[in-house]
Amino acid sequence: MASLSELPALRNYSKPFGIRFLEYIKKGKLSYKTHQAIVLIVTFLAYTCYHATRKTTSIVKSALDPQSPDVGLRFPWRMTYLSSPAEKKRFSWVLGDGWAPFNGSDGSALLGELDVAFLSVYALGMYFSGHLGDRMNLRVFLTVGMVGTGLFTSLFGVGYWAKIHSFYYFLIVQMIAGLFQSTGWPSVVAVVGNWFGKKKRGLIMGIWNAHTSVGNIAGSLIASALLSYGWGWSFVVPGLLIAFVGLLVFLFLPVSPESVGADKEEDEVGSPRKIGEGVTEPLLGSDAEIKETAVGFIEAWKIPGVAPFAFCLFFAKLVAYTFLYWLPYYISHTAIEGKYLSSETAGNLSTFFDIGGVLGGILAGHISDRLDARAITAATFMYCAIPALYFYRTYGHISLVMNIALMFICGMFVNGPYALITTAVSADLGTHSSLRGNSKALATVTAIIDGTGSVGAAIGPLLTGYISAKSWSAVFMMLMGAALVAGLLLTRLLVAEVVARISESRSQAGGSQPTSQDEELGV
Repeated sequence: MASLSELPALRNYSKPFGIRFLEYIKKGKLSYKTHQAIVLIVTFLAYTCYHATRKTTSIVKSALDPQSPDVGLRFPWRMTYLSSPAEKKRFSWVLGDGWAPFNGSDGSALLGELDVAFLSVYALGMYFSGHLGDRMNLRVFLTVGMVGTGLFTSLFGVGYWAKIHSFYYFLIVQMIAGLFQSTGWPSVVAVVGNWFGKKKRGLIMGIWNAHTSVGNIAGSLIASALLSYGWGWSFVVPGLLIAFVGLLVFLFLPVSPESVGADKEEDEVGSPRKIGEGVTEPLLGSDAEIKETAVGFIEAWKIPGVAPFAFCLFFAKLVAYTFLYWLPYYISHTAIEGKYLSSETAGNLSTFFDIGGVLGGILAGHISDRLDARAITAATFMYCAIPALYFYRTYGHISLVMNIALMFICGMFVNGPYALITTAVSADLGTHSSLRGNSKALATVTAIIDGTGSVGAAIGPLLTGYISAKSWSAVFMMLMGAALVAGLLLTRLLVAEVVARISESRSQAGGSQPTSQDEELGV
């Protein structure tokens, strides 16, 4: 009996200091829904900062390499890049002739190599991060990743004041930053998955995943605003911000209901796995009598649906990250209504792609919840992205309004499936019925899917750095081809979902009475 009496104290000790402080102020335990709200807010802020630090490089590219020749446009950069003499004078003073070694004839290629170095290490680190995340305290793991990301993002900017012109300095700093960045996604998805069952998971995670676009927007606006003070500030300020939020994560993030002694609510516990199955255990079982062991890397790959979605995300992220890293550069090198925009204006304009991405993520999550069809939703969005990309390249230069409208639509269809796969799909597969309620696979499955996608994210910007020097039309052809392949990779799962929906409709038309499980799912 002594050991049982010590249990509450033991649980209290495992709670984050911030949670204990809130309970002290409230003079009582926090409710389950309050914990859920804290989880959503803290993880949202955390990954917003991850993306804000990741976005700065694309904004600063034009400052590092402002004199890039032609870049496939056949218009001299220096003639019409800035819209007014006053603006040209101000930016020429700030940016000068760029920053060696990126202001040479191979500047865009070197910038592309920085992108691929960062994303390659990020993708490789993702696999190890997921493996470690399922075996460590995710709160500590995420804090270390955020502080490390802040440090090395800031060190890139320090090169401005230290007058560093060695390509290898920037390369090494970017690679280490990529390693620390890889800790973020498996950790936040695993934590959110621990707190939310499958019911409405697509919609909740679709809204929550707006952090990706909000981070891109915040990173673009911060970096663009600070460019006039020197490009180093565009890295240092986001770096300090993510380190600060990392400390908030350490103080307030409850990793799981068990870690803070919260009782799971009926909606979260009772979500059945599949229509017609006699399985009623929760997606994320919390039975303390079952000793959970972390799922191995190979075992996680064998979970049905992991491989198709992982390879689909490879091509989806190739498209999304090409826009993430090169869209401001493309806008500033493309004549819109016969005029070229400044780096700052192009960076601000590119945020409309991310605003479209917010809507796309929410729509994809909501539609997939309503249809109970993740593959159908993701594939449909990828196929719709193909004409959207074509129209943006063909008609985006006609007017600023047309450019913004088409950019918004591209963001919606490109980021929709990317958001769906990296959130709701990853969480679904990380709690697949084959795992028998074991929640120790969430970070590993998330890492496999997003890690594979990140390989594509590395390849897209790298290829763009070389292809854009000859033709931006060829870049868009590459993106449309990638979107097509991404959709085709889900064909088998899509057909299975269609067959399941048809069978459902026929059984209902035949007069069969809905089961209690059907009613709970709203079928």
